[in-house]
Amino acid sequence: MEKTRRDRQIILVARLLSVLFTPFWLPIAGLVVLFLFSYLSIFPLYYKMQVLIMVYLFTILLPTAMIRLYRRYQGWSLIELGQRERRMVPYVISIGCYFACVYMMQRLHMPHFMGNIVVAALFVQMMCAMINLWWKVSEHTAAIGGMGGALFAFAEYLNFNPVWWMCLIFIVAGMVGTSRMILRQHTLGQVAGGFWIGFFCAAFAIFFL
Repeated sequence: MEKTRRDRQIILVARLLSVLFTPFWLPIAGLVVLFLFSYLSIFPLYYKMQVLIMVYLFTILLPTAMIRLYRRYQGWSLIELGQRERRMVPYVISIGCYFACVYMMQRLHMPHFMGNIVVAALFVQMMCAMINLWWKVSEHTAAIGGMGGALFAFAEYLNFNPVWWMCLIFIVAGMVGTSRMILRQHTLGQVAGGFWIGFFCAAFAIFFL
């Protein structure tokens, strides 16, 4: 009885971590860090809020709502949607929303660093979608790896020491990756592979795109 209760608590915590660290939070988290710790902090608060609301709309609200509607239309559970063969349509939805966000930011002539955050997240999504044709990787750890790669790139640009932030990212990645394995959504290889795919894709996008 005690073991069953403990197992349920572990699964509940794993589900909570999966929800809290959803892959779609990468652009918002990156922008918040830029607004707090870079020269972008000089912008007025109302401008920052407008940017965050717009990015939230295109990278979290719209893709989440559309994927949920698609899942309900198909009659699938979250676990069923997580099967590799069924993940392509959600990838296409999220990539389309991210493209729309990048387009809007360019039309509004927003600073290059802001756009780079969303471009990096878009690049991570595209690479995960391509790899998903052959192998299922963890989007959750790819997003956290993307934060690590973006942090590494911005540390080079802005000349600051990212060690403590990187330690935090590795800890969070370990917690989230463990939760995905507990929920039997991914293997250790898929979790680790997702992290490093996100890391290198985001760093490449910030440096070269």
